[in-house]
Amino acid sequence: MRKQHTVVDSPYGPLTLVATDGALSGLYMTDQRHRPPEETFGAPDDTPFAETTAQLGAYFAGELKEFTLDLHLAGTPFQHEVWNQLTRIPYGETRTYGELATALGNPKASRAVGLANGRNPIGIIVPCHRVVGADGDLTGYGGGLPRKRRLLDFERGAGLF
Repeated sequence: MRKQHTVVDSPYGPLTLVATDGALSGLYMTDQRHRPPEETFGAPDDTPFAETTAQLGAYFAGELKEFTLDLHLAGTPFQHEVWNQLTRIPYGETRTYGELATALGNPKASRAVGLANGRNPIGIIVPCHRVVGADGDLTGYGGGLPRKRRLLDFERGAGLF
């Protein structure tokens, strides 16, 4: 597997993009929980990221609500199921961990859903920020709760960055 990475600016600060064999396999914020070590990101090279950068720019400009990128998500089958459910949460909306567990056919798996959600390697694009606690409160987010709040407010039309 060939890995490459680049760093792009965003309203959240620098985002590290990682590609595996040309497909996006990581999007990490500074100080993100579960961020892999830098030495695993491969060589610096912005070549495979033109479309990702363009779509992120359109998203942050309020012009894009759904990403259409080739993704390479490394994880367990259960994590893949959870991450697939995340991509089905519409822009500007939220779901609870319990709702996601129910959608997966296992209403008692909300804790496991939360763990898989927290291991999402492609934040923003695979919108783990759209998952909230059972009472609607913000709960953990690898990029930090202030970033999660900003993303949700942005998607709900509280203003562009």
